[in-house]
Amino acid sequence: MVRRPRQRPRPAVASAGPRPAPRDAAVTAPLTRALTPVGRLFSLAADVVVSAFKPPFQLREYIEQTWFVTKVSALPTALFTIPFGATIALLLGELTRQFGAQSQTGAGSVLAIVQQAAPIVTALLISGAGGSAVCADLGARTIREEIAAMEVLGISPIQRLVVPRVLAMATTALVLNGLATVVGVAGGYFFNVIVQGGTPGAYIAAFSSIAQVSDILVSELKAVLFGFTAGIVAAYRGLNPPPGPKGVGDAVNQSVVISFVLVFFLNLVLTTLYLDLVPPKGS
Repeated sequence: MVRRPRQRPRPAVASAGPRPAPRDAAVTAPLTRALTPVGRLFSLAADVVVSAFKPPFQLREYIEQTWFVTKVSALPTALFTIPFGATIALLLGELTRQFGAQSQTGAGSVLAIVQQAAPIVTALLISGAGGSAVCADLGARTIREEIAAMEVLGISPIQRLVVPRVLAMATTALVLNGLATVVGVAGGYFFNVIVQGGTPGAYIAAFSSIAQVSDILVSELKAVLFGFTAGIVAAYRGLNPPPGPKGVGDAVNQSVVISFVLVFFLNLVLTTLYLDLVPPKGS
């Protein structure tokens, strides 16, 4: 019987530790972490739009939230719009006086208030007053696990809680934008005519000669989109707060800051599209 030679065991190779991550993964990981909340935010917005058309609609909750947002935002919006309108009217009045076109002060100041100042002031006040309250409410419900309990019971928190609040903020923005427009135009008229000694008839005639219905429509469209955006951001941060009461406070601050940034970005996009697509009056 022929014996086979005995094989010696190979020496064990020491482990070199975990392999380094590929360079592509190291580059894309921060980008993925940054874009994930953006995707979730858009996903929440799509869910809110779809759930808004699904029965049953929470009419009572919608009315209560609309009244609450209006109550906390109406007076600050009116008070904030007065200095905006006054500043615009005073600045344009001084500039037009230097160029000998003081009769056009009304056109420039009123258009600036209608298209820019009124919807932006409305969005900022709704984000700061109504949006922070919505975020705090949903955040408190989340850390108390009420949202999780609703999901276990088969109740959609988006349809039950988020949709009425987001629609309430969009509706309130639409109404308060009209209030801000009236107050801003009146404030600009007062400071231009009384303080700078402008002509009342020239102020109104200049505005009516260059303004058109589309200016009001784009202002209302901006207000609705700004209110909807502020509501979505507040709801997203409220449903995804860091742990603990301090996390809810941080989520409220983040929701307000993010809403401000998105509002100014949307305003830039909408203004650019409006100026490119809608011809001015008389052209």
